[in-house]
Amino acid sequence: MNTIKTIIIDDERLAREELKSLLKENLTIEIIDEAKNGKEGIEKCNKLKPDLIFLDVSMPEINGFDMLKKLEEIPHVIFITAYDEFALKAFEINALDYILKPIETSRLEDAIGKIEKKDDFESSIKSEERQSRLLKSEDNIFIKDGEKCYFIPLSKVRTFESDGNYVKVYFEDQRPLILRSLNTLEEKLDPEVFFRANRKYIINTKKITQIDNWFNGGLQVEIEGIKDKIEISRRQSTKFKDYFSL
Repeated sequence: MNTIKTIIIDDERLAREELKSLLKENLTIEIIDEAKNGKEGIEKCNKLKPDLIFLDVSMPEINGFDMLKKLEEIPHVIFITAYDEFALKAFEINALDYILKPIETSRLEDAIGKIEKKDDFESSIKSEERQSRLLKSEDNIFIKDGEKCYFIPLSKVRTFESDGNYVKVYFEDQRPLILRSLNTLEEKLDPEVFFRANRKYIINTKKITQIDNWFNGGLQVEIEGIKDKIEISRRQSTKFKDYFSL
């Protein structure tokens, strides 16, 4: 994973130095700043947007819990304190961990491991959410065709054309093939933009430059950048007219 941008917030200088010393061998932790009290911690967190803060509970003027209430965005929090009576409250606000001073190295490593596991879990959830929702024009899509890879906005795609067990993706001057069925793609695409014209094509309706009546009640469209006109079957023409008519 990427480095974890971290701020240490503790009113005791020696405590900050000790923690920095313990963390210097951890390659995932990048200490971007430190703060000597809650007020300074608020300013630096709001400015630097850390991924993680090591936070003392008992500090003058503003304690650790009150400091968190004043942040614009709350990062991951690991409390480092000499007092054990605040542990329950720490976990009620979803702190990653609560470590008592003096700090044990193994205990610190366990706490840091929790942020890595949590981020991996949240990434998998986001991936599942993307898989279960319709792809919008503003979404980027990854395409791999042989040795070539593409990462493009879906809005650039003009058509998807069935080609055996593959689908040919038309965008710019590229025609990569992906191992998908047109039916599978249709289930993933926003029907307000990507319309199933016939058994062979899904078209980007925003790329239509001309539309004409065709045989047997069907329609025929010209698509930007596509030489051949594409027929919308009679059945799909009825759906097209119903969907897009005023």
